[in-house]
Order: sequence, then C-alpha cells, then structure tokens
Amino acid sequence: MAAWSTRAACPADLPGIRALLAESLGPTALLVDAVEGDLVRVAESEGELVGCVAAEMPSPGHARLSVIAVRAGVRRQGVASRLLAEMVREFPRRSSEAPLISAVARTDQLAVAQLLLASGFIGTRVLRVDGTGGTGDGTSDALHIHYQHKARVEYVDPDSRHLVPAHAREQLTESLAPSDQAVTALVVLGGEPAFEIARFEQDDPATLQSGEAAAGIAFSGSILAAITFLLGFAFSSSRFPDDVRLLLIGATFSTVLSLIIYASASGELARIRSNSFGRIMKWGNVLSEYGGVFPFLISLPVTYAQASGEPWSTMILAVVLSAAIGWYERSEFSIAHRFRRSRPEFVLTLLTAVSPAAGAALVVADAVSWPWTTVLTVTLAARTWLYLFRRGTEADIEERRQWQLRG
Repeated sequence: MAAWSTRAACPADLPGIRALLAESLGPTALLVDAVEGDLVRVAESEGELVGCVAAEMPSPGHARLSVIAVRAGVRRQGVASRLLAEMVREFPRRSSEAPLISAVARTDQLAVAQLLLASGFIGTRVLRVDGTGGTGDGTSDALHIHYQHKARVEYVDPDSRHLVPAHAREQLTESLAPSDQAVTALVVLGGEPAFEIARFEQDDPATLQSGEAAAGIAFSGSILAAITFLLGFAFSSSRFPDDVRLLLIGATFSTVLSLIIYASASGELARIRSNSFGRIMKWGNVLSEYGGVFPFLISLPVTYAQASGEPWSTMILAVVLSAAIGWYERSEFSIAHRFRRSRPEFVLTLLTAVSPAAGAALVVADAVSWPWTTVLTVTLAARTWLYLFRRGTEADIEERRQWQLRG
C-alpha cells in the first residue's frame, strides 16, 4: 500500500468524503457544516481520500464524534486510530475549557468499539434508540453504548471487573447502570465478543481541588518569604545592582498576585463553581513560576556574589543552577511541559536557562547588568503571556494514559 497522510478537511474534499461514506454506509448529513467548522479530518493516499473522522459540537463544552470511516482496502493500517487521536488532541485547543468528547456505537459495531476503547474512550452507559437512530440501516430498538474520552487519569479497581457477552442486552444494561461502572475493553469469551466491565474508583472533585488550592497557597507563601528575605539583603547591601532589586520587587508583586489568585480559586470552589477552577489555577501556577520562582532562583548567584566576593564559586553555582533549570524545563514537572511547545518557546526556554550564568558573569566582571535584567524580564513576561493567553488549559497536554489499574 502507498503511504498515506492526514490533514484537516476542506470544502473541496466534500465529494470524496461523500463517496467514502457511501461506500462505508455512513451518514452524509451535516457534512458541509462540519467541514466549515473544521471538525473533519481526512487521510489520503496518492491524492485519494481513504479515511475520515467527523464530529459535531452542539455546545462549546461537548464534542460528539459522528463519522468514523475508512476505505475497505486500507483498514487495519492505523488510519482510523491516527485520525481519531488527532481529532481528540485538537478539541481542547478550541476553548479555554477542554470539552467532553463522546461517541455512540451499537453493541454489534465491534470494530468501532475496539477502536474507541483503544483510543482512550470508555463506555459509560447504555442508550436505547427507537427506530433507525440515525444509522440508516433500519435497526429498530437498537442498543447503543455511550463512549466518553477520559481527559484525566482515573483508577480501575482490579478486583471489580467482569465480562458480559456483547449480545447479552439486559445484562449489559444492568452492569452499566451504576455510575462507577464502565466498559474498558473488548475481549473474546468462548469464541464470542464480550465487553469487560470495570469499576472506577470515585474521586471527590471538591476535595481534590481544595487540596490543590491549599498546596498552591502554601507554595506561593514559601516563595514569597524567600523573596522577601532576599529583597531585604538587597536593600541592606550598597553594592547590590539596582536592576536586580527591581527584578526582586517585581517577583514579590507577582507572587503576591498568585496568592490572591489561589485564594480566588478557593472562593470559586466554595461557591461550587468548579468550571472556573482550572482556568484560575492556571493563572496562579504561571504567575507563581515565571513571576516568582524563576526570578528568585536566577537572582541567587548575584546574591551569593555580593555576600561572598568569590568569583569562582559564584560562577560554579551559576552554571550548576543554569543546568538545573535547563533539566527542569525539559522534565515532566515543569509548567512548560503541560502545554504544547513551539520553536519560539524553545528560544525563550533557552534564554531562561542561561540567565543565572550570564547574570553572575556580569556581576563578577563588575559590568553593567541592565541589559541582562531587561532581557530576562522580557523573556519571563513573554512566557507568562504565551501560557496565559496563547495556550489552552493545562489539560491541553496528552495524557500518557486515561485510566490505570490501581495496584
């Protein structure tokens, strides 16, 4: 088979998509609106469409997959799974809050069920659809399963799983009746397909969010105390650069602002307005790191140079600190790791990492440090603006796995 590629659909693809869906017996309604709304992705090989995934967004907070189709000759080549993965990654970038992504498939559509379950979806409930249910195949009183993409990691109780044959309609309906039960896999039982039903451990969102807000307040409070101490030393030393004093004053303001924002997140939680919690916490996290933590850490070699007067130990400390910041920026623990990266962002990250060594070298050489402070301030301000206004929520990262077995 020739190589294939994927891309967003355009109006010129509509005839090819209709032909593909006609071959796959899929619905063709609402295709024009879906293409205009950038809700269709296609795969093509040698100029011919071989697969497509389309969706609807009835509301900003809910995206429903409506079409998954692949030409017969290229199935089982990973076309559908790649299209689906790209579509799922694209949805959270459309708004500040990641939408619920769902799909509905009949219990006898085993290939679709296998694809969804392998792509991070779980079956949460059974739906009875009278008539054709929009499938176009004349199926009456069809039994459907509602699948939902897991946007965060949840844990499955390994001792609370059972198998239900795909044709056992009543047993399947009864098994999915509790809200903590879900379909997590499609297996073969006695030579016939069966759904694996697992119990998810229920988390209390209010408790989790309350703990996150309290941790943010405690962390910012500690950073504020450290910055205040450093600022006191800066004003007590007549040799301390004025521009670094201003940098620390700005870090104090930003950290205090992050404390206020964390307190606001607690207020949102107390009013049970948890839909705003993630957006508010993103503001607190970004301001705390790029307005407080980094200016504090980068100023440490300058403070050490003023206190010790030892150029060699100052430079060693600065280089080690630069290396540590560089490692942290590339690790999964950093704020930057929670957002998608770009080439300009890589340049800003590099400038942040080399700042301790550059600043310490200027202080040791008794050179003018205003240019260094200006570049650092602009770099941190640009990163703050980038993550607050040009990126989605912190959930805009691809989870390594949507659910895990609790060990």
